[in-house]
Amino acid sequence: MTFPRLGLALAAALATTAAFAQEGEPQAGEQKAQVTGELQSISMTPPPQLELLAPDGARWIIDLGEPERMERAGLDAEAAQPGVAVHVLGLRAADGENRMQALRVTIDGTAYDLHPEEVEPKT
Repeated sequence: MTFPRLGLALAAALATTAAFAQEGEPQAGEQKAQVTGELQSISMTPPPQLELLAPDGARWIIDLGEPERMERAGLDAEAAQPGVAVHVLGLRAADGENRMQALRVTIDGTAYDLHPEEVEPKT
C-alpha cells in the first residue's frame, strides 16, 4: 500500500471510529442542570451510574465518570442505599434525554465533587 492510500485508509478508520463513539455514547451538553430524586440503584461496574426517580415520576440516569474521580471524591457503592435522597449537579445530555454527566452528587447531605473544577466551592 502506498503512503497516500495508507493515509486515506487511516483517515477513514478514524472517522468511522469517531462516528461510532458519538452514536454509542450520549454526549453531555454544555448547560449545567440539577435534578433531585430518590436513589433507585447504583452501579459501579463500567459505566458507573446512578438511577434516580424524580418527584415528577421521571427516571434519570446519572453517569458518574471515571472510577479514579469517584475514588478521589470518596464516592463508592457504600455511600448510598436505594431510597435515599440524591441531588445532582451536572451536564444534561445534549439530546434532552433524562441523562446527566455528574459534576457533584449530594447523597444524604454529603457532597461528592467528581469535577471540582466545574462546581462552586462546598458551603
